Amino acid sequence: MSALPIIGIAPIMVMWFGFDWQSKAAVVVAMTFFPMLVNTVAGLNASSSIERDLMRTYAADYWQTLLKLRLPAAGPFIFNALKINSTLALIGAIVAEFFGTPVVGMGFRISTGVGRLAIDLVWAEIAVAAIAGSAFYGVIALIERGVTFWHPSVRGGRA
Repeated sequence: MSALPIIGIAPIMVMWFGFDWQSKAAVVVAMTFFPMLVNTVAGLNASSSIERDLMRTYAADYWQTLLKLRLPAAGPFIFNALKINSTLALIGAIVAEFFGTPVVGMGFRISTGVGRLAIDLVWAEIAVAAIAGSAFYGVIALIERGVTFWHPSVRGGRA
């Protein structure tokens, strides 16, 4: 998904931003930016030329076309990116904690658990991360169903 190798940039971000939350936020932003950008641009271009011509026929300006045609058409794409990024952000935060947290966080616990051969702790942290990622994904999917109820993918029809 991401063009940036997270294992490569996480230590650099920690060196630049320090051991506090800023380094984790920088890793998460770097990891989630491009999937969000690509999906949003694809969504903004999802409206057909016929629909854009119709908006021009009705004398709609750029902002009206953006707000009434292009953003609603981009909604499913944006929500798809949000669902993907909800789990990528969790992974990015955990990876950043491997490199940048001296005493707290899931990444730190997994790293020290492996070092102490506490495999039960490692698997517990992985299970918690999997449950949290699934919950984040599910919440965004529920919001998507409410916001894009009109789209065929939500109604069960063909797109």
